[in-house]
Amino acid sequence: MIKQTAGRDQLGAFAPEFAHLNDDILFGEVWSREGALTLRDRSLITVSTLVGRGVVDASLKYHLATARKNGVSKEAMAELLTHAAFYAGWPMAWAAFNLAKEVYADAENENHGGFFGLGEPNTGYAKYFTGHSWLKRVTPEGAALPIFNVTFEPGCRNAWHRHNAKSGGGQRLICVDGFGWYQTQGEAPRALKAGDVVDIPANTWHWHGATKDGWFSHLAFELPGEGLSTDWADALSDEDYAQLKVTQ
Repeated sequence: MIKQTAGRDQLGAFAPEFAHLNDDILFGEVWSREGALTLRDRSLITVSTLVGRGVVDASLKYHLATARKNGVSKEAMAELLTHAAFYAGWPMAWAAFNLAKEVYADAENENHGGFFGLGEPNTGYAKYFTGHSWLKRVTPEGAALPIFNVTFEPGCRNAWHRHNAKSGGGQRLICVDGFGWYQTQGEAPRALKAGDVVDIPANTWHWHGATKDGWFSHLAFELPGEGLSTDWADALSDEDYAQLKVTQ
């Protein structure tokens, strides 16, 4: 558990003993007893107690965010607040729900990305994508073979591109979640699902992405080679993309 410093940061000079009790005892000792109660259970208890006492300020928002970090899903939090409304009062529930909506605003994305997770918005390559994508580094910084988990929202795909190499090179995709597409220039599109592997030769124009109605994630890494670079071209048109159909 991350060491709490809010007490000292905000009240250390004014009330050092209170800051000590808050940071070292409440959050340092009580919250750390995970063998007695998990962090998730402690978050559920804390949020319930605060709402029951009518505390719907920044402290509740903090504990809502902590609950989310501790594994309380949006659905579970909505159920908790609905249940608490009958005991704490309808106005308190409304106020708590408004804070919870802010904390869980992007929760619809949190279950995507497969085993490796969603990662961060893929802003560095956004101009080469139609729709939104996310990137999660799988290997450590500086690894000899960088591997990333790329997640596409429904309808998202990257533009035509190629991975150049004077020798060696190319790219490999390992599909880990959902359903998607891959196409090499001049060939028919290939439907993809979790478990599929795509080997893309160097200097080959191609694109890949999600189906129009489903999320898709794959690991991506470039194979070692000499003279490596990447060229980007036009995006696949909406008209061509709309004609793609999975055939069994």
